[in-house]
Amino acid sequence: MVKLITADEAASMIKPGSRVAIGGFLAAGAPETIIDALVLRKVGDLHMIVIASDWEDRGVGKLVVNHLVTSAQVSHLGTNKAIQAQMNAGEIAIELVPQGTLMERVRAFGAGLGGVLTPTGLGTVVEEGKQIVSCNGKDYILEPAIASDFAIIRAHKADKMGNLTFSKTSRNSNPIMAMAGKITIAEVDEIVEKGELHPEQIACPGVFVNFLVKTKES
Repeated sequence: MVKLITADEAASMIKPGSRVAIGGFLAAGAPETIIDALVLRKVGDLHMIVIASDWEDRGVGKLVVNHLVTSAQVSHLGTNKAIQAQMNAGEIAIELVPQGTLMERVRAFGAGLGGVLTPTGLGTVVEEGKQIVSCNGKDYILEPAIASDFAIIRAHKADKMGNLTFSKTSRNSNPIMAMAGKITIAEVDEIVEKGELHPEQIACPGVFVNFLVKTKES
């Protein structure tokens, strides 16, 4: 069974320089309790793998505002002026990745694959410096898998085996990010006994989850 830990214990596991895949999209489904613990501990020099940089005061934006992120692979920066300013000042290295490609590259790492072939970005700056592979008469960009040391995600319910359910659209990137963590920490609203979750409601199996943290809002 997975182990229940505090948010502070979770933050203490993540060391400066870690590559961290973080679930959520525009703060919906963001593991806010663990993010707050990272801010309190001032865990910096992080490489962040996220769909969006959220807002300055919500989601992963709090890591950016506190200058804890030195590089990121991300699809959307439009709602966070702090990350825009830091990028323009050369304080944070950004790789902008099309959203579908980002999630496939994350999933590929979780599945033990070396990368994916995609036509997205052909003929644009996205393909610069990348290998082009021809397959069945069509060209594709070879996009390498995105590795992470930790995944921190948010779910609604967990059972004591680590199986997870999600609430509505907050599911978003969380199950795929969970796959990618060498160590995955899931922040959850509620923990129930084994067998209480209906199998068809489980969107992330416990095999991907190592630790659970109760959200401070519950």
